[in-house]
Amino acid sequence: MAAKARPTPDGFHTVTPYLIVEGAEKIISFLEQALGARKHHEPTLRPDGTIMHATLRIGDSMVMIADACEHAKAMPAMLYLYVPDVDTAYRCAIEAGATSIMEPADQFYGDRTGGVKDVAGNSWFFGTHIEDVAPDELKKRATEMFKNQGKAA
Repeated sequence: MAAKARPTPDGFHTVTPYLIVEGAEKIISFLEQALGARKHHEPTLRPDGTIMHATLRIGDSMVMIADACEHAKAMPAMLYLYVPDVDTAYRCAIEAGATSIMEPADQFYGDRTGGVKDVAGNSWFFGTHIEDVAPDELKKRATEMFKNQGKAA
């Protein structure tokens, strides 16, 4: 008798993003170039050659991806990835074909953050944690930021 499988497979976390896109092959290539993603296994293809299922490892996390089909329509997602160097990740993503949403900048909540959009419309925000901010200080900084935004409007 085979050993009982764990509820969460090795290498996975409780929550795993699953991207349904038009042009999964392009997005997989983008993720490999921009983020160093590696295929967990070769993609499973449908008879028409589109990708039915692929799993990629990015850092210590898995991302599943598939081409849209009748039962799973394409929809953009927003993902936040912690990376060692947000500026490098942002630049690599732009070089791999993404468009800029937000250039990297230090944020009040303690991360340096930048964002891009891939060709399927998914937003990828990169963060590098640069400061631990206490809850009271975080609240104070957020209030100040919103007050300053009101002045700029």
